[in-house]
Amino acid sequence: MKQALKYLAAFLTAFTLMSVMGCASTSTQEGTGEYLDDSLITSKVKSAILGEADLKVFDINVETFKGVVQLSGFVDTPAAASKAVEVARKVGGVKSVKNDIRIK
Repeated sequence: MKQALKYLAAFLTAFTLMSVMGCASTSTQEGTGEYLDDSLITSKVKSAILGEADLKVFDINVETFKGVVQLSGFVDTPAAASKAVEVARKVGGVKSVKNDIRIK
């Protein structure tokens, strides 16, 4: 019986360690909490861009990884691209903004 308890304890310890490691982040993969935070940041940035009368007519894509927002898509003027970056930077939780917006 003691042998079975030792194996069970070892299994539970290994399972717990693997579960915790599965939720941890690396430099190329987000942890669960970071993913949820980034999803929230992406939603806030999209809402902020849609709230700008000058920008809502454009198709601007927003992606976030570890607080870094990447903007892509097409706009008509350099001023519109700059405005989108400015709006994104003001959103809480944004660490930096990568501007991949192209001018038509």
